[in-house]
Amino acid sequence: MPSEKAKEKPVHALIAGATAGAIEGFVTYPTEYVKTASQFSGNKLGPIGIVRTTLQTKGVMGLYSGCGALVTGNALKAGVRFVSYDKYKSLLADSEGKVSAPRGLVAGLAAGMTEAVLAVTPSETIKTKLIDDSKRPNPRFRGLIHGTTTIIREEGLSGIYRGLFPVVLRQGANSAVRFTSYSTLKQFVQGNARPGQTLSSGITFAIGGLAGLITVYTTMPLDVVKTRMQSLEAKQLYKNSFHCAYKVFQENGILGFWKGTTPRLARLVMAGGIVFTVYEKVIVLIGGRAL
Repeated sequence: MPSEKAKEKPVHALIAGATAGAIEGFVTYPTEYVKTASQFSGNKLGPIGIVRTTLQTKGVMGLYSGCGALVTGNALKAGVRFVSYDKYKSLLADSEGKVSAPRGLVAGLAAGMTEAVLAVTPSETIKTKLIDDSKRPNPRFRGLIHGTTTIIREEGLSGIYRGLFPVVLRQGANSAVRFTSYSTLKQFVQGNARPGQTLSSGITFAIGGLAGLITVYTTMPLDVVKTRMQSLEAKQLYKNSFHCAYKVFQENGILGFWKGTTPRLARLVMAGGIVFTVYEKVIVLIGGRAL
């Protein structure tokens, strides 16, 4: 049994979170590629059409365009997310160390906003621009490093922080919903289990997957606006996030805010299962504290 001092080290949450984020990002990336491509303005292809066209023109590796940005960003953001969530939970805990559901929601919201500023916005902007560029007949970017340096050279740091506002909103909502759903479902399952029984990886994966499903449908509109704001043509098409949302509604109606739901659903259900399962396993191996 690890000591209380060992349990509380932020490095435990950082290592476990970064490992879980990197593995999840690589495994689920093709669904993220399809989701992002389906949300660009003017795209008329459905998920199957995007996969078919990409395979025909770019091959299997085409489905991994921008993967390096997301895997790197995923490892960083997951590490930041779990460290900050653990910190905010400890700050909001009562005298007995317990965190109520409303306070857990606040902790998740704060953790999501923290990761949005420190990790998500730059990695998501670069990933989105790389995917957008890969659809061109003659792509400009030759990979993650070249694409990143080119964007910064031409647009400055603001070029990789485009869409910060919708990202902060989306990540805050994502983490608030995901952590709250996961914690609530886990407590429910543990409450119906035998005393002292440890949850299996299969049950943890299922709980995480269900938390991912809930997260997708509640935060999808923010994700659509975020993707549009980070596209290569965003500066020419949209004045700000609110104007972007208006254009989405004008072009596609209310259902336009749920465009790309299927591939994002596939990704976040898998992601929720993978992230929480890997996190729980790694945190135990290194002597930290489970969620």
